[in-house]
Amino acid sequence: MNELIETLRESTLFKGFGNEDLSRLLAGTGYRVSAYSRDQVIALEGDDASSVGIVLEGIIEVQKIYPSGRAIVISRLLRGDIFGEAIIFSRKKIYPATIVSSGSSRVLYLSEADILRLCASNSKFLYNFMGILSNKILMLNEKLKSLSYQTIRQKIASYLAEEYKKQKNPKLKMPVSRREMAEQFGIPRPSLSRELISMKHDGLIDFDRKTITILDMEALEDLLL
Repeated sequence: MNELIETLRESTLFKGFGNEDLSRLLAGTGYRVSAYSRDQVIALEGDDASSVGIVLEGIIEVQKIYPSGRAIVISRLLRGDIFGEAIIFSRKKIYPATIVSSGSSRVLYLSEADILRLCASNSKFLYNFMGILSNKILMLNEKLKSLSYQTIRQKIASYLAEEYKKQKNPKLKMPVSRREMAEQFGIPRPSLSRELISMKHDGLIDFDRKTITILDMEALEDLLL
């Protein structure tokens, strides 16, 4: 139980809760913990969603699977991350994408009824939950903005500009791999690599395996106008 509490404290949903407070909070719920193996499907696109999942261990992937069988990873959820929070109170209450366990993982689930009770009885929990929903809306807005760009170069420029805002440094430590970056843009990895090389040749950026350095921020911003 102590290990569970310590893990949950890493989640934004329980930010500011002490061990005893969190233990009492959980005791009043019907939470359950499920374990998954590598590549096990947690939920298919279109499945009913009636609970919020909190990743306790491992990596969970949110995937879009096309009729051809091709799968694109939309996002990866790590320890403390949550999923389903924007779905359970929606009108449809179904998963818009497929949720897959990338390796061995464990997930704690809180039902819709438990979430409602916790929000009604604990203002700190309500504040955290509303913050998560607000951040999800902002993230989706950023993704929509990225999708609106027509060229690969524009998509890269938008991504680098957002990372620069976060890191406050033109030498960016990349939080994702090239493959993950290409999946986010919805493009083949070779196409991403070719465009990065082209941007380096044009003096916009420099890069190695783990970093991308912005050499001409003004030129990158001009691509987004």
